[in-house]
Amino acid sequence: MNHVGKPGKTGALMPVEDALQRLLEMADAARITEREVLALADCDGRVLAQDLVSTLDLPPWPNSAMDGYALRLSDWNGEPLAVSQRIFAGQAPAPLAAGTCARIFTGAPVPEGADCVEMQENAVVHLDERVSFSEPLQVQQNIRPQGQETTVGEQVLAAGTRLSPIELGLAASLGRDRLDVVRRVRVAVLSTGDELIEPGLPLGPGQIYNSNRRVLCSWLTRMGCEVIDTGILPDDLEQTRERLAGLGSVDLILSTGGVSVGEADFLGIALREEGELALWKLAIKPGKPLTFGHFRGVPVIGLPGNPASTLVTFALLARPYLLRRQGVPDVEPLRFDVPAGFVWPKPGNRREYLRGRIEQGRAIIYRNQSSGVLRSAAWAEGFVEVLEGTTLAMGDRVSFIPLSEVLN
Repeated sequence: MNHVGKPGKTGALMPVEDALQRLLEMADAARITEREVLALADCDGRVLAQDLVSTLDLPPWPNSAMDGYALRLSDWNGEPLAVSQRIFAGQAPAPLAAGTCARIFTGAPVPEGADCVEMQENAVVHLDERVSFSEPLQVQQNIRPQGQETTVGEQVLAAGTRLSPIELGLAASLGRDRLDVVRRVRVAVLSTGDELIEPGLPLGPGQIYNSNRRVLCSWLTRMGCEVIDTGILPDDLEQTRERLAGLGSVDLILSTGGVSVGEADFLGIALREEGELALWKLAIKPGKPLTFGHFRGVPVIGLPGNPASTLVTFALLARPYLLRRQGVPDVEPLRFDVPAGFVWPKPGNRREYLRGRIEQGRAIIYRNQSSGVLRSAAWAEGFVEVLEGTTLAMGDRVSFIPLSEVLN
């Protein structure tokens, strides 16, 4: 890898890290504090509003990690032991009789007085049904101690945790059937452009089908947002003002298109006239003309209209902003380094996110990286990050961000 210039030195363009930092600062300043109590079955994908604290030890008593025999180690001197009881999971055992062992099954409570469980594979059952053991024994072997997972008063999950099936299962194991969660983020989605038409209608001259609306509405729904789909906004300043003014109850207005420099930049004009423009022109490719501002106090993120630009900027900038609004602390996707399976001979002045996949341990990229080619993302497994001012030779290390890290 060769750095021709210093990463981050992009002239009038704002570096990606700076843009993300500013977005997250503004998200922190506008945290959603309203919460609701939901049944556990309705909490998948939601954000925990308060710490989940354990009200019981888990497990609540020592239990067996194996099917086998529970005994007091000091009773075992090599002579077979009589079996004094059988203990199944869900039963309350009697104290272990001195000089005996208990037949026990996985998950069953260990009887009082026992300090060892030997697996049944190492047990020899004699004709008189007494049991001896073929391997050396140790105190506490194969016993899960009380409170091994959590104890009373311990914080199990922190507020700001996004709840997946795993966290919901953990809450259920603590006896919780309801959780306090942050209310859904209300996001209004609008597409701008006279050239756009909805799928299912016949194309007219100069028209294209609106794919961004479907990408964003589906993606936001996956994230647990409340989506207000406002359709297509024509290239008209007065209608832009009117449509934005009618969205005062949402947490974010998310638009695509209409943010490039030019006479049709009606979103930018509306923000400058009746709000503020906080971010403009980023050192990212695709996606340079991303806009962030406010219209009459409502945050607005204007994504570029080209499909790949929409995809990249939503994944890496808008998505972290929305998560942080709900109090999620760690909002950046995991990434890992892999060798490049391609050559990148020409350095750029913007950070590039190439649609790529991993084959034979190396990152390869789609043949056409145009910002208008959504098919590149359908083929890809993630984004390959190429830093500003960088050239790549075959085998140089690059950062890879899996799409699975951002598509939820």
